[in-house]
Amino acid sequence: MNILRKVIALILIMLTILILMNTIQVKTFANSNFNNIRRINVAVIFHRINDPYMVRIRESLEDIGKAPNNNVNYTFFDSKNNIAIQNELLDSALQKNFDLFILNLADKRENFVEEVILRVKQKGIPLILMNISPDVVSKISALYDKDVFIIPDSKQAGIAQGKIIVDLWKKDKNVIDKNNDNILQYVLLQGPPDDPQAIERSKYAISTINDSGITTQELTLVNGNWLRDLANSSINNLFLKYSDRIEAIISNNDAMAIGAIDALQKYGYNKGDKSKNITVVGIDALPEAIELIDRGFMTGTVAQDPKVVAKMLYTVGRNIINNLNPTENTKYKNVNGEILVPYPYDTYTGKSNHP
Repeated sequence: MNILRKVIALILIMLTILILMNTIQVKTFANSNFNNIRRINVAVIFHRINDPYMVRIRESLEDIGKAPNNNVNYTFFDSKNNIAIQNELLDSALQKNFDLFILNLADKRENFVEEVILRVKQKGIPLILMNISPDVVSKISALYDKDVFIIPDSKQAGIAQGKIIVDLWKKDKNVIDKNNDNILQYVLLQGPPDDPQAIERSKYAISTINDSGITTQELTLVNGNWLRDLANSSINNLFLKYSDRIEAIISNNDAMAIGAIDALQKYGYNKGDKSKNITVVGIDALPEAIELIDRGFMTGTVAQDPKVVAKMLYTVGRNIINNLNPTENTKYKNVNGEILVPYPYDTYTGKSNHP
């Protein structure tokens, strides 16, 4: 009996050792296999890589690439908002071993977008295009079955920006309505005239203000092309013409809003003196804009978290590389052929309003 017990115990010990060895081997193989997954190479061509918001998206994508156990590598190209440079960069990148292209084009008109899609299609490489007009998408989306269109819901951004003005008007109208005529006289700093984001942001910012019962008067519209320097020079010249008639500057992005404040401060405005302050609102929640708001030099901004865009580009890109539906295992919404960036569109108007 004792011999039998010893034999059974020995068998159990051997079985345990075999199970443990097999488990270790499986884990080792799994880890080895994971670490040896082919690295995914992504070419990212931005219209202007030094655009403050594009800089933040780039940093967020780089953070994703650096994350532990990640197998994606992003290579960035700057087309300097020049179509010729963009085309050269694209031709060069198409000759290399990229698995995915992410493009924010220097020109988003139909014929240019179509040409880009067909060039990438020849190589059979998946493609993500950013910020293309819905009208253009409706005409070209059938050209290639491996392209995806991503765009922010700029209507919501415009509405959120308009609400900043509305809330301030209702809280203390005299802060804005300097001449007490019950009309908001404003300057609109708009992005490129053919950019769907700029058009939507402008349209819904103003309509939100009007729908609240506030009468508005547009003194002038400036195509600031998203640029701080251009907005600076434009407001610098406009101030000489309109001076104290300007009650608000509504900017399609923070970069132009900051440029406007640069100009206003040359004339002693927006430096903390409430009697010499013009309401300025932007979109993007750039760190510099947040600082200006906290110091009382800028009125407010609408947050567009670049991490949300980066995560979306990564997730959608991974899906189409693996021949899955672009929105597979996500909550992203596809509206008329474009996937909407799920920004919450929170507003920021100062520390005291954001504990």
